[in-house]
Amino acid sequence: MPVDRLAHALRDELAELERTGGLKGAESVTVEVVPASGPRGPRYRIAGEGKRLFLRMNSNGYLGMALREEVIAAEEEAARRFGAGPQAVRFISGTHAPHVELEAKLAAFHDRAAGMIFSSAYATVMGVLPPLVGPETAVISDALNHNSIINAMRLARPAEKIVYDHLDLSQLDAALAGAAGRCRRAIVVTDGVFSMRGDHAPLHDIAERVRAWDEHFPENALLLVDDSHGVGALGETGRGSEEHCDARADLLVATLGKALGVNGGYVVGEDDLIDYLRERSPFYVYSNPITPAEAAAAGRALELLDGETGRGLLTQLRSVTTRFEQGLVALGYETIPGPHPVVPLLVRDTARTRALVAHLREHGVLATGLAYPVVPKGDEEIRFQLSAEHTAADVDEVLEALAAFPGRSS
Repeated sequence: MPVDRLAHALRDELAELERTGGLKGAESVTVEVVPASGPRGPRYRIAGEGKRLFLRMNSNGYLGMALREEVIAAEEEAARRFGAGPQAVRFISGTHAPHVELEAKLAAFHDRAAGMIFSSAYATVMGVLPPLVGPETAVISDALNHNSIINAMRLARPAEKIVYDHLDLSQLDAALAGAAGRCRRAIVVTDGVFSMRGDHAPLHDIAERVRAWDEHFPENALLLVDDSHGVGALGETGRGSEEHCDARADLLVATLGKALGVNGGYVVGEDDLIDYLRERSPFYVYSNPITPAEAAAAGRALELLDGETGRGLLTQLRSVTTRFEQGLVALGYETIPGPHPVVPLLVRDTARTRALVAHLREHGVLATGLAYPVVPKGDEEIRFQLSAEHTAADVDEVLEALAAFPGRSS
């Protein structure tokens, strides 16, 4: 059956995305990773760019775990023992020893009773929030929460959906007060670290407010935090926004695919909550888990993070982040300073953002520009992401390229 009319309509939509600056376009394809050498960290070869080497400043791999020999060896060994894939969902025959071992390690790392892994962090959010939403549940969300939370709320269809302005805790208080008496259950959901800006939620204050209103809800007020960008990148020992803010969520979601360098997502919490989700979460029940080899690799990465190696990597990460932030300010660029390795360069203009991304690529630096409508008009930026695999020389190379941008002073 021809789909010419549908194809025409879809092409029109893509053309409109391109016109308004929302089209992502062709993806850069990595064809080779060149290991660190001398004062330089790893470099990457990109399809269509010949033998040019690129410095990657747009990776979520905050600790460089994906390239560590210990992590690679753990994945290879488990693949030989258990095969290339799980071959079934968990409750049929897809659960392997590395899955169970990883869940126990994640629970212990976060000082929780139980843990549960999913195929991705996005699937975790989608699989955790909707099953906990009943017909008399209020879900209260920060305005800058990740797309996964937004779509999870749509899927959940709570009795009340309340979005408060970014980090406005007075609005959060008002939302809890408004839901009390009308809803039996409240779920406050927030990112730990907001991925576009690198700022973090004041989890201690948010947790206090949730606790203060808890007794007003017959089925409790819960705090659900997605700390995918926080774990392994924030906190003295890499335990994320909770550690940085001295706070504790009722349910903590995070990822294996950023600082831990592998693939997958997870949630940790109390036994009753996790037991319920294992039975009721469709993204867990009906979807294959990550491979046993990925689980083994993630477990090894977590062991490294929770030891002397991790402390060294976190120290390096903080060092290069500070060096880069200070360099941006010295060059006259606007940024949002903070402890997290997401460092935004606020350009505040779509055309200049695109021009600066192209300029950086010409100078061998891969960076991601965020323009309207991905971000509001006036908030256009380049999101730089630092990593422990970066060196001081790498940071200086990027700063030199930024210094040479012709439109820097305009």
